[in-house]
Amino acid sequence: MTLRLLQHRGDDGTRSVIAATDDDARIVPGVASVRALAERAIAAGTDLAAAVAACGKGDRVDLAAALAAGRLIAPIDHDDPAHLAMTGTGLTHLGSAEGRDKMHRDAAAAATQTDSMRMFLEGVEGGKPGAGQTGQQPEWFYKGDGSGLVGPGEPLTMPDFAQDGGEEPELAGIYLIGPDGTPFRLGLCLANEFSDHVTERHNYLWLAHSKLRQAALGPELLVGTPPDHIAGASRIHRDGALLWEKPFLSGEANMSHSLTNLEAHHFKYDLFRRPGDIHVHFFGTATLSFSDGIKTQPGDVFEIEAAPFTLPLRNPLGRATAATVAVRSL
Repeated sequence: MTLRLLQHRGDDGTRSVIAATDDDARIVPGVASVRALAERAIAAGTDLAAAVAACGKGDRVDLAAALAAGRLIAPIDHDDPAHLAMTGTGLTHLGSAEGRDKMHRDAAAAATQTDSMRMFLEGVEGGKPGAGQTGQQPEWFYKGDGSGLVGPGEPLTMPDFAQDGGEEPELAGIYLIGPDGTPFRLGLCLANEFSDHVTERHNYLWLAHSKLRQAALGPELLVGTPPDHIAGASRIHRDGALLWEKPFLSGEANMSHSLTNLEAHHFKYDLFRRPGDIHVHFFGTATLSFSDGIKTQPGDVFEIEAAPFTLPLRNPLGRATAATVAVRSL
């Protein structure tokens, strides 16, 4: 039985947690956030499923109706957005190097193997080490803090200076750092690791700039052992019609790195083991509409779905108005 956790916000702003299984979805009594539930589990020395069971069963919830009404928010957050870090790894999926390699090869007009292809092949060779070992270091990037986290149905807004607003359908690992600095994986979410691929294509050294964007999480946090194979679809709708669609694959069976290897290289830094912090870590993708020549525009709607998640992640694309920023000398 697969356990999924969701966060609900009522008409009056009251928050609650929903625990959903294959055929049932109920309010978890006495808990206002997934983070609070996870803190209970850590304090009790148990897991999330046991923490849910200890709370008893509340009222049933129609998840599809709650999603349609806009009552399901991102399944993880923090009261202080500065204590939620969004980061990610790229070139982690089998096939993920093709689009990146072409992007960088065209930009450099070079006949030699690109850095992207070299990093991908190193991951294929050493990204899945044996138990207790640390393998090849992956590409890593920073996306921002909790102020850039977008929930289901909310707009993904590119800055006014952005050259592109492109979807990246993937899985995100959700983590809470325990009181002693231990990272606890709470589960996985469907995610749109929204990026600026035109900026990145200009020069791969601008990857850091291209990643400083919002990102969206699907409504469900999948608890327990991550599935080895997750298959779904990524779509773009424009003016109510389907513009683009492509299969989306993830899970370790479709990756060149193991999750434990990606986690080891993220949490090896003391900075990322600060008690009480939340981490949203994106695991990468091999599916991009940009690679198929799609140019997105404001009003487009991104849609990502994949079993065993039962609800899709949909977000419209927006563009921010220009902001005047002036540095003052004191």
